[in-house]
Amino acid sequence: MTSSVLVVFSGGQDSTTCLYLARRDYGQVHALTFDYGQRHRIEIEAARKIATMAGIASHEVLEIGGEILRSVSPLTSNLPLEQYTDHESMVATVGNRVEDTFIPMRNSLFLTIAFNRAVALGCGLIMTGISEADSANYPDCTMAFRDAIERMANQSLGYLDQPHDPRVIRIVAPLVTYSKAATVELAAGLEGCFAALAYSHTSYDGCYPPTDMNHANILRAKGFADAGYGDPLVLRAVAEGLMDLPVTSNYDGYRKLIWGSRAFL
Repeated sequence: MTSSVLVVFSGGQDSTTCLYLARRDYGQVHALTFDYGQRHRIEIEAARKIATMAGIASHEVLEIGGEILRSVSPLTSNLPLEQYTDHESMVATVGNRVEDTFIPMRNSLFLTIAFNRAVALGCGLIMTGISEADSANYPDCTMAFRDAIERMANQSLGYLDQPHDPRVIRIVAPLVTYSKAATVELAAGLEGCFAALAYSHTSYDGCYPPTDMNHANILRAKGFADAGYGDPLVLRAVAEGLMDLPVTSNYDGYRKLIWGSRAFL
């Protein structure tokens, strides 16, 4: 256990994994969730529930207003989400372009506010679930972005005026180079994390259960399939009779358990 940490916490798969990683590795964990008028607002309730499950020191849901972040992203407008047949077609379609769901300056804004809260809470670390391996080419989900905004924030706080200033706040991005399968494998080893993932939300359409073929759903499903684990969120939906069990091999063991019964969670 080391210093206290503030987790930028959306209630999604990656930030839930980060929250439980922080709970394992640090003495005191705080979480900050942003209500910015996002289409998938179900994430906010997911964040509230999971923060309670994790038993962390504090959880703030900060309303910053639906007009703060303007874009043509389907996540902040009524524009339709791009649909894909499978992971391969999604990667081919997106190619080198930034995925349509990118919201300009979102992570920059969130992390700027997180630095403010970290100072107020006395946290020496901010943890974020950004990932370069999400097949979306988001420019604000890279290690280069992490390094740049960390330096900018500490410069603006006056924490870089002396060598090795103990006040410097670091950004920890543990998943930045992880594939979704590697993230699932990490989560599987964190006590309580899989139970929490059953209540996380990832789908860009804001719907439960996650049956839409949008970027987030495809990426999450492939991660669990590649790692060989059933997705707790999907298993929860199946148990509630809201969807059928997927046909991929990572659900084979569960298929045997539910033959004639849905009571397996």
